[in-house]
Amino acid sequence: MNDIFFFGGSMNSVILISVLVSFAISVLLGPVVIPFLRRLHIGQTERTEGPESHLKKNGTPTMGGILILVSVVATSLLFVRDYPRIIPVLFLTLGFGLVGFLDDYIKVVLRRSMGLRAWQKFALQILVTGVFVFYLLHYTDVSLAMKVPFFTGVYLDFGWFNIPILFFVVIGTVNGTNFTDGLDGLASSVTVLVATFFTVVAIGTNSGIEPITCAVVGALLGFLLFNVHPASVFMGDTGSLALGGFVAATAIMMQMPLFIVIVGLIYMVEVLSVMIQVTYFKATGGKRIFKMAPIHHHFELCGWSETRVVAVFSIVTALLCLVALFGIA
Repeated sequence: MNDIFFFGGSMNSVILISVLVSFAISVLLGPVVIPFLRRLHIGQTERTEGPESHLKKNGTPTMGGILILVSVVATSLLFVRDYPRIIPVLFLTLGFGLVGFLDDYIKVVLRRSMGLRAWQKFALQILVTGVFVFYLLHYTDVSLAMKVPFFTGVYLDFGWFNIPILFFVVIGTVNGTNFTDGLDGLASSVTVLVATFFTVVAIGTNSGIEPITCAVVGALLGFLLFNVHPASVFMGDTGSLALGGFVAATAIMMQMPLFIVIVGLIYMVEVLSVMIQVTYFKATGGKRIFKMAPIHHHFELCGWSETRVVAVFSIVTALLCLVALFGIA
């Protein structure tokens, strides 16, 4: 880790160009895409059983994840020839983004409130992950052994069992990110910090995926201009599933899936809160542990404002990213 903060001149250019180009695309697309989504009446419908304060958000354009996807894809394509290792990360990001886009399209354009059926969404997630794993195994030299945080040179390698673990990591991370997207700027703020962490590690270890991690940072910074409270656009599943795919793929490419438990703790807590709530509700015949799940709504109903929840969750993520940096040996 002694050389983790060494940057070459050309690397500085890649970092700067990736972040600024992606940021610029996101910022410039916002005033074009958001009014277009509004004219198409592609708006969010808030749950009537949700926090009452969210009802005023009805009609706010969703599918804003298009801004993130276009920014990341366009920027990454500038570097893909010199940085071929970004291909699997780009594929998983775009693949899950398209699954999310299809789900959003069915919800808000075709007016089918549930979007993709649960089995359809899961089948598509398995398919996208399967293609990613196949590419990883046959067209890269990436090892599926997982670096253990805080232990120098220690890796966990379960042989062929690494493959089902990889599926679990990807799908778990994607759905955790999806559940985190429930407040103005929450998923964006948390994920820009996670992406920054992976950018620092990618640069320090010369992993070859720096352009796409920087592109995600730039795209999210641009998107946050439109997504902070009060949001003028939501990312929808188009954005949240894409970001989950990005986080999972980036961690796997650097043999760091175990680090998601640290830097992505908010994702894990969000999805676990839903699982615990549903399980307890069914087991007790209608009783609840949390006032509402995912857990960010629980804090809202405890009296926290949206901005406070986002700030606290972001601060926790920032601190956890610092902890994870010390865990890289």
